[in-house]
Amino acid sequence: MQKILVIQTAFIGDVVLATGLLESLHQQYPLAAISILVRKGNEALFKQHPFIDEVLVWDKKTKKYQHLVQIIRQIRQRQFDLLINVQRFAATGLITIFSAAKTTIGFDKNPFSLFFSKRIKHIFSKGDLDLHEIERNHQLIVTQSDPTAARPKLYPSQEDYAKVSGLIQSPYICMAPASVWFTKQYPEAQWVKLLGLIPKHYKVYLLGAPSDAETCNRILASANCSNAISLAGQLNFLQSAALMQTAVMNYVNDSAPMHFASSVNAPVTAIYCSTIPAFGYGPLSDNRHIVEVKAALDCRPCGIHGRKECPQGHFNCANLITQVDLLAVLPT
Repeated sequence: MQKILVIQTAFIGDVVLATGLLESLHQQYPLAAISILVRKGNEALFKQHPFIDEVLVWDKKTKKYQHLVQIIRQIRQRQFDLLINVQRFAATGLITIFSAAKTTIGFDKNPFSLFFSKRIKHIFSKGDLDLHEIERNHQLIVTQSDPTAARPKLYPSQEDYAKVSGLIQSPYICMAPASVWFTKQYPEAQWVKLLGLIPKHYKVYLLGAPSDAETCNRILASANCSNAISLAGQLNFLQSAALMQTAVMNYVNDSAPMHFASSVNAPVTAIYCSTIPAFGYGPLSDNRHIVEVKAALDCRPCGIHGRKECPQGHFNCANLITQVDLLAVLPT
């Protein structure tokens, strides 16, 4: 039996997008034992995943480099036939070159890529064609699988669906209003306006991590809507995805919940503020919408990633997005 390891120790949204590789690898090697290495906290994504043989976890916050050595030892002991490194940072390059895997593949932007068996050019955009992240990742295995990149996919369990079953008895909308980055987050005041305009026959669930609960509670207090409640911190990753799957619509920022929606093919409306869809991290669901400022702002995008504050001070890329465009995606 062939043994394959995929490395993606970045943040949760990046890990969700990397699940497309797992789909492609399983299709090409149905009998292979596939493992994945993730940062501590993201292992919950793979509970009862049907294609994953083992989840290896790197604790980056506690004794990061001591644990890195332990991870390398664990990987060497497993004697992988194929190692695919999705990341472009030095630490995962070290893991790759010391893995003792028979074949190692990674992007040329990794500082240790000269020592990989195969170096794949990392293409952020290709001429007039902007590649999605799943297509960029798929370049790592395109010679070994179908040329078309598989969509990301998560597998909520029966227990996850049971957890949210009582919430889905009537038509509902999910909103994930928070983001780690200020300039990726649609402003709280705008979420309040949107909540006030949602037709009252829809139940509205605000989703997020425990750290997002305060944001969600402030929005609810300002909106004063009887049809909305906060579930921030009450559902795990897979339970959140399970709830999003049968929503009438999911309103999200350019952040992890957008990828949760893609992973279960849930209807999604992604609100883009300082970043732009052309970076290649947009929604992938069949029913997907992108809402962004219509005016051409010379300051947008202000970077590939989000920022802690608007460099210009006005945050027009978010404040000029209209509620009309957001409401237009709802069924009539």
